[in-house]
Amino acid sequence: MAGVASFLAFAETVKRGSFAAAARELGLSPSAVAKGVARLEADLGLRLLHRTTRQVRLTGEGSALYQRCARIVEDIDALREEAEGSRGAPRGQLRVNMPLTYGRRVVLPRLVALQARHPELTLELSFSDRQVDLIREGLDAVVRIGRLADSSLVARRIGTQQLQILASPDYLRRHGAPRDPEALSGHRCIVFRLPTTGRVRAWELRQGRRAITLTPPAPVVVDDGEALVAAARMGAGLVQAPDNLAHDAVAAGALVEVLAGFRPAPMPISLVYPAARHVTPRLRALIDALARTDA
Repeated sequence: MAGVASFLAFAETVKRGSFAAAARELGLSPSAVAKGVARLEADLGLRLLHRTTRQVRLTGEGSALYQRCARIVEDIDALREEAEGSRGAPRGQLRVNMPLTYGRRVVLPRLVALQARHPELTLELSFSDRQVDLIREGLDAVVRIGRLADSSLVARRIGTQQLQILASPDYLRRHGAPRDPEALSGHRCIVFRLPTTGRVRAWELRQGRRAITLTPPAPVVVDDGEALVAAARMGAGLVQAPDNLAHDAVAAGALVEVLAGFRPAPMPISLVYPAARHVTPRLRALIDALARTDA
């Protein structure tokens, strides 16, 4: 029957993304970790991981098991760190996923500075605008923009994002500025196709207490945030873009905000991570570093 070591090998492999990374964390050889996971699979009669030459991925059964044993592993990590006298000293690997532009511009500088302060901490960072499954991907935390669905995960707000409607000065000279949301139907607009659903993202506005959602006629559709801003700078039309994405263009005068009085409510930006009775020093360091992104 598989023992605690096999469960630890499985959980660390999921968290680190490979047998080699799990082996470094556990002080074992990669083959010993792989054999421990294989022994667990054989005893349970379940396939827990999809294996490739470079990484491993959870199966459905593996995801269910990991959710059950992740808390136990966190407890063991906390006890081990206390025994080593490392409380408050972040070490080991942090695996974090974040949105492309916000991640590069806001989160990445914070994490690079964090790692410089704590050299025993290693970072594995992924950037994507799709909403990844934190547990299935074996991540320590993810950064998410927007309202979050209820779940068993913990969400810590680290910032906000404001949507703005923008256009280049040249476009506004040629076409004028819309005075209200109804006037958007007479303008050229550039819209964004969501990579998560493949659908065009509707524009959100607010008139007093009334929320307005509309999808303007659009001769240009893009699926990349930076391309959205670039097309607007070229005079292709109006865009609705996040303030952190368009900040440089607005500061340089290359884009001008219109309909500022109709801005929607700001969207929360959150750090999301699994619930646990003990938060490891490395996760605590991540939370503290990102909680200051609005400072």
